[in-house]
Amino acid sequence: MAQTNIHSLNNKIVTLSVVVLCYRAGESIIGFTKALQDHLNSFETDWQLVLVGNYLVGSDDKTGDIILKMAQQDDKIKTIIKPKEGMMGWDMRMGMEHADGQYICVIDGDGQFPIESIGKAYKLIRENNVDVVKTFRVRRYDGAYRRFISFCYNIIFRILFPRLNSKDINSKPKIIRREAFDKLKLYSNDWFIDSEIMLEVRRLKLSFIEFPVVFHQIQDRRSFVKVSAILEFIRNLIIYRLRKNT
Repeated sequence: MAQTNIHSLNNKIVTLSVVVLCYRAGESIIGFTKALQDHLNSFETDWQLVLVGNYLVGSDDKTGDIILKMAQQDDKIKTIIKPKEGMMGWDMRMGMEHADGQYICVIDGDGQFPIESIGKAYKLIRENNVDVVKTFRVRRYDGAYRRFISFCYNIIFRILFPRLNSKDINSKPKIIRREAFDKLKLYSNDWFIDSEIMLEVRRLKLSFIEFPVVFHQIQDRRSFVKVSAILEFIRNLIIYRLRKNT
């Protein structure tokens, strides 16, 4: 496993940064990244990829080595490769904090969310002058278990936070203006991070819009979402609600 922390050949300010969560993606991240680069070039030339390949110490995950090699060949790619101190939330915060763009987008690198939704989100945030644009999943092909979990998440969220009119809290991609991102107070190291972002949108009264996407099945691996993550998510929602008391 590569011991590099952060690698970039170019740290200049760019228009659009896309943070890709690559945990245990392996060689599949190569094709995903190539497709993403082609898509970005179709609507914006001034872009940056931030590939987050943090890993568990002692694991056989080679993702860090793979993305580091890509970054060494392309100055538009920045990599973050560190021993994990948290799970998805930690990875996402790390990636967004090291993004240099005036617009910061985040997406999972497993191909479940359509890459072309990034271009649509970018177009919407610029044309509508809002702070955040995100998706909601109108069709899902990831199995009944995941659909049920997501349904429960969103129901509980709406009960606890009825004034935030979001159809699908955990959906990506999410794209946010730099000025808005700099106001967010994000602390989550786990699966709560997407909810935390939207709760910050609510707290700060930021503007946002959503559009529909189709969510695909993971072909090469099982989901990382476990029962413990579900319980942790619900616990975090309740704690946040009690803490804010609003």
